[in-house]
Amino acid sequence: MIGFNFLCRYVFQTRVIGVVTGVLLIVWGPRLTGMEPASESLGPLRIAVFQADATPPLGTPVAYALARKIEDPLSARGIVLLGAGQPIVLCAVDWIGIANGGHDVWRERLAVAANTSVDRVAVHVLHQHDGIRCDFTAEALAAEFGLAGRRFDVPFVRRTLQNVAAAIKTAVASAQPVTALGIGEAKVDKVASNRRILGPDGKVAIARASSYRIPEPLRTKLAQSALRNGYQHSVVRVQEALDAPEGVIDPMLKMLTFYNDDQPLVSLTYYATHPQSYFGQGDVTSEFVGLGRAQHEAARGAGLTVVHFNGAGGNVAAGKYNDGTPETRVVLTQRISDAMRRAWESTRVKPLSAGDVRWRSVPVQLPVAEHLDASALKSTLADPQASEDGRLAAAGKLAFVLRRQAGNPIDLSCLQLGTAYILHMPGELFVEYQLAAQAMKPEGTVCMAAYGDYGTAYIGTEIAYWEGGYETQPSSSNVAPQVEQVLLEGIRKLLQ
Repeated sequence: MIGFNFLCRYVFQTRVIGVVTGVLLIVWGPRLTGMEPASESLGPLRIAVFQADATPPLGTPVAYALARKIEDPLSARGIVLLGAGQPIVLCAVDWIGIANGGHDVWRERLAVAANTSVDRVAVHVLHQHDGIRCDFTAEALAAEFGLAGRRFDVPFVRRTLQNVAAAIKTAVASAQPVTALGIGEAKVDKVASNRRILGPDGKVAIARASSYRIPEPLRTKLAQSALRNGYQHSVVRVQEALDAPEGVIDPMLKMLTFYNDDQPLVSLTYYATHPQSYFGQGDVTSEFVGLGRAQHEAARGAGLTVVHFNGAGGNVAAGKYNDGTPETRVVLTQRISDAMRRAWESTRVKPLSAGDVRWRSVPVQLPVAEHLDASALKSTLADPQASEDGRLAAAGKLAFVLRRQAGNPIDLSCLQLGTAYILHMPGELFVEYQLAAQAMKPEGTVCMAAYGDYGTAYIGTEIAYWEGGYETQPSSSNVAPQVEQVLLEGIRKLLQ
């Protein structure tokens, strides 16, 4: 609970962060742009729902292997909201990450397709671990040293972008009226658990993995205390990770449904967890979140589309409840689908007009981790003796550093729909940010979509960098601990 308590102090204390951080917020502090439209720009509220295939060809790179099998198709899907000023675009993609220049291009292409400005476009991934990586900045850097196309199939990604843009244009041409918004939520049972188990000293004692499996013979031996030394220790640690409490999570799945009179048009759902049950062999899947999404769509019928967004799940996964087997993926899928059903059943519908819609955007400069040195990263990238994975990782980190040095901001944004607020955030954000945002607006419904610009990699809370653990080690996070102060200030501005 240390990380959450630390964040809550920032949420509830009356002191102004700018007084404490001084120069930090002058250099990195956010400014508010993209305010709500003038009254003369309001019109009848309409919505366009789009979807395009995002499944990679066999034999092309996915996150940790080449695609060898398509378990189920991937998609890019979302909405265009019309009538509340310039169009607003929300898009969710079944990929592991869209970063740096890749994120720029996605937003730019979707903005053109919807005839809007880039700052009114939010693009996120669901972070499936057999999905695509997309980073045009890192790709250009890698290509200089003979590593073109090693991380992702560039022609495929560009075709996908064309198809998504075409789907948006088609959807906008047949946009439907919106008269009401439904708000529902339900607890997701036995899926999420925090990955970081703290010891008595307040530091990470066990880094809980995304899955655990103890074969029955070993489990029996463990119970009989018959295992020896190191092997016994490893199995004991697995059992400790399984027995430990869920930890700091947000167990609630939130659902926002747009209606035309009594006809549901599309549902947006939000839940914070790493989505993988098992991965890494190139068996492409939308995972239990995508499969649960499909089950809910089938149950509702009448062509209802569900657009699911991953919340701040950087330090949350299914490890406590996942043994990494195909059978457990089915169980996790059912638990997500069941939560969607119960959120649907709990939905309360209220009128919604263009006057109830607000869009706010805050561009921020996130502090770069001290360990990231552009010269050293360039040397690694250029070193033919270094491993290919190491060189490609250096290209991604270098892309992030160079963009920060050039002053390229990362946009945070918020779509307000009456009493509902949807925050759009970058990277593998810790769940404490989501809980802090909800605490800032207790009278409203606050949803969060993380995994926007993936160039940041993990984004911990300030204290998490002291606590240690996988997510905040130098290889995992590209931002400095002061990132918490910048993001919390940005969230406050968005929720004002």
